[in-house]
Amino acid sequence: MKGKTALITGSYGGLGTCFVNIHAGDGGNLILVGRSQKKLDEQAESVSKQYGVEVHAITADISSPDAAQMIYDTCKENGWQVDYLINNAGFGGQGDFTRERTMEQDMTMIAVNIEAPTRLCKLFLPDFINRGSGKVLNVSSIAAMMPGPLQAVY
Repeated sequence: MKGKTALITGSYGGLGTCFVNIHAGDGGNLILVGRSQKKLDEQAESVSKQYGVEVHAITADISSPDAAQMIYDTCKENGWQVDYLINNAGFGGQGDFTRERTMEQDMTMIAVNIEAPTRLCKLFLPDFINRGSGKVLNVSSIAAMMPGPLQAVY
């Protein structure tokens, strides 16, 4: 991983933080993606100081349909080669599908958990293929593989 760059969505929470520390601990550079500029800046500064790696941050709400393109374009415009794409951002939710969950809640969940990782793969994979190198990790939950009550969309 030394010298390779990982782009990690949802970088400053839960598993995202673990992926950041593992990759940076092995000498890998990072592109952190999340909604909070403040949290990204704090994480970037901390990781850069602790591990001595290059860290960039992109503020993006990946529930937005244009976020993946903006992330890709930002990488290209800055000359940041992504070697590992880690689609980590995601969330769940519970509630009666017809009475408690709003259309917006469920569509946002679909956008973050399914649409954004698909869009990011569509954008970055051709570069990986053309280079002959690159890897993708799509993070999921075991709960996504088995139905549960009040989790129709998840």
